[in-house]
Amino acid sequence: MLTSTQVKTHALNSGANIVGIASPDRFAELPARFNPMSAFPEAKSVVVLGFRLLRGLYRGMRAGTMYASFSMMGYAGTKWVFQPVALWKFCNIFEDAGYEASPITDNFPWSNLDGINPDEMGQEFIDVNPNYFGKDSSQYSKPVDPNRPAPDIYFQMRLAAYCAGLGEIGDSGVFLTPEYGPRQMFAVVLTDAELEPDPIFPGGLCDHCGKCIQECPACAISPTEKQTVKIAGRTISWNKLDFAKCSIGYHGGGEKSCNPFITSEADEVGFNQQPYTKARTYKLGPIYWSGRALGGMKGCHQACMAHLEERGVLKNKFHVKFGDSQC
Repeated sequence: MLTSTQVKTHALNSGANIVGIASPDRFAELPARFNPMSAFPEAKSVVVLGFRLLRGLYRGMRAGTMYASFSMMGYAGTKWVFQPVALWKFCNIFEDAGYEASPITDNFPWSNLDGINPDEMGQEFIDVNPNYFGKDSSQYSKPVDPNRPAPDIYFQMRLAAYCAGLGEIGDSGVFLTPEYGPRQMFAVVLTDAELEPDPIFPGGLCDHCGKCIQECPACAISPTEKQTVKIAGRTISWNKLDFAKCSIGYHGGGEKSCNPFITSEADEVGFNQQPYTKARTYKLGPIYWSGRALGGMKGCHQACMAHLEERGVLKNKFHVKFGDSQC
């Protein structure tokens, strides 16, 4: 019989930096389409693994001279490479002991998301993506019976992390942990092994300073409107996000963008169009894709992290202060 201590130790040895455990009942208030238990109804535990994003990955973006590192070694590298490798190793402990393990990385490329009005879902929590390559992905699937959601279901990793007691959701909507602040990504393992769940994090990391709102290059975070979710028997909220603006800002556009790759008026137009960016690098059909993370996540990551470090509330300490941005 596996214990929570054994599972957590193995998670850290497999490459995770933090790990928490949630019980399935904490997700009961979520609609089936956005509930991880829809994928594994017999699961008795939800294990959430956190993988930190190195602080040094922001260095080149703050200097305005190196943008590829955060995307390749951080955002994309974590979800496409490191998480799957770590999960393959981690899940062995369950299946060697006779329990099933269903690993889910922070990546939902086939999820049936587009075309959804979040206000119609009751919970108002889903961040709806712009249509992928201009197509509505809901055309690609249907429910296998009337009592099940259409594949692929989608659930928010930040809500899973909240249910596993790993931290809280800040005003920006980004998940904050006491170890790294906003600097991590999450993966989930659903299992029929019954494990002791962790308590919900008591909160207190976000002090509502407003720096994430002020520093967002796309002005995507509302200073007044709130998004509310009922989960784990509680009601939590964060400031409403304009996902279309966020997407533009993340990829290098936005009202307050400082993007060194905008070298012409055509570039400026391209980086500020949806879906995502229509810039001048890689052409895929009618869409031009430029680099990722060119906005530097200046508000929700960089400004937030700098503020949390100044307050001294994070466990991961550094010898030098997080440097000022050149933009």
